[in-house]
Amino acid sequence: MSNRGGKRENAGRPRGQGKFGESTVTMRIPQSQTATIKSLLEALQHKKSNDAPSENTLPEEEVDEFFTPVISEQPTLLPLFATKVAAGFPSPADDHVEKRLDVSEFLIDHAASTFFVTIRGESMIDVGLLPDDKVVVDRCKTPSHGDIVLAVVDREFTIKILDYGANKMPRLMPANSTGAYRPIYIRPDTQFEIFGVVTGSFRRFK
Repeated sequence: MSNRGGKRENAGRPRGQGKFGESTVTMRIPQSQTATIKSLLEALQHKKSNDAPSENTLPEEEVDEFFTPVISEQPTLLPLFATKVAAGFPSPADDHVEKRLDVSEFLIDHAASTFFVTIRGESMIDVGLLPDDKVVVDRCKTPSHGDIVLAVVDREFTIKILDYGANKMPRLMPANSTGAYRPIYIRPDTQFEIFGVVTGSFRRFK
């Protein structure tokens, strides 16, 4: 009898020996989100490493929870009122409705390269980013001076304002006037990557 064919005992890669050191599962994801999810997994794998964090970074400055947007084929169009009020609710009369607004279209410019991150910490409260806010991050946009960015610094995620000092080296500036958070200076030996540009945020009050 021939021994050819069939599955060989102990063939294939041993469990737990892959890139992430654990068993994997098969799942379906939108094709447009493949590159973003792959990049997120690689960055999160760096974060889980045992390397000590940089002295520049503070645990309170990290972000938490990554989400990819689910874009419905049927947009949700809600009324956008032309009346601007300081507080209160405008008249629901039809003549006050300027147009119908799709929330996804308003928040997301490039669905295939966009994801959401939950803010953890208070280093950006002066620009209106509060703990538990959901931040919209677009990897397709080119970061510029003054942009709010999601960066990876020595394997730690942080959201800061991108700035350049007198020596033209990048630095990440907090937005908290209490002085509790220091700028993060990017030195030549710093592991640094701008992971995406923050284009917006949203929160629930109730």
